[in-house]
Amino acid sequence: MIAAAIGLGLVIGALVGLLGGGGSILAVPALVYVVGQPLPQAVATSLLVVGITAVVALLPRLRAGQIAWRIAVVFGAAGAATAFAGAAVNRLLPDDVVLALFAALMIAAGVRMLQDKPTTGAACATDHGTVNWRRCLPRTVAGGLVVGFLTGLLGVGGGFLIIPVLVIVLGLPMTTAIGTSLVIVAVNSAAGFAAHAGEAPIDVPITVGFTAAAVIAALVAGRLGAGLDTARLKRWFAWLVFVVAALVLVQVVVGLVR
Repeated sequence: MIAAAIGLGLVIGALVGLLGGGGSILAVPALVYVVGQPLPQAVATSLLVVGITAVVALLPRLRAGQIAWRIAVVFGAAGAATAFAGAAVNRLLPDDVVLALFAALMIAAGVRMLQDKPTTGAACATDHGTVNWRRCLPRTVAGGLVVGFLTGLLGVGGGFLIIPVLVIVLGLPMTTAIGTSLVIVAVNSAAGFAAHAGEAPIDVPITVGFTAAAVIAALVAGRLGAGLDTARLKRWFAWLVFVVAALVLVQVVVGLVR
């Protein structure tokens, strides 16, 4: 199981480092169906691993100045507030319902990744490099509230949802959106982990192996990301997400039949 966790960590860390998110949507089903963790433990472990990995993946982008800090702080603060509400709803739902919702979210994320949508949002940054808060504050807060709730509900960092909001709704360039997303993922994951703390014990060997592999992969992927075709990577990742979502749904149906 430790070897499986290390392998999964390499994949998830690489995705976080390359795309600014996305790995967390595979972490929970992988921990449940490959490593064999119960859902509450998998959610808490996923949030811890993804949060630490996002912080590490952020380091190369700090030097490049690819972060809209004020937007990240507002978005992250709004998400942290609703992560606890999402965790509360999670406790009320059966595991099969949570996993079915997770699969539906995966399918929606995969569809979005296959769509090459142009930037349609008005840019938040003015010509002087400041933020037009009158135009962007409502969108930033709304996006943060929704993503934070899903973080608490499903145990995802939310990068696959954050980036389209930053690019399409707020008009940030992709390079800045990826760096900003990593900050928000780290904040949301920390809030989600705090909300789920105490629900299930953390398997320390599995978590350490998973985290170490993810951190190493995120650092390497972050350095190599500039030379890779991220559009092609997103398409491949989208199809992988569809496959995993289908497997999750099959497992849910089998569980219900039994």
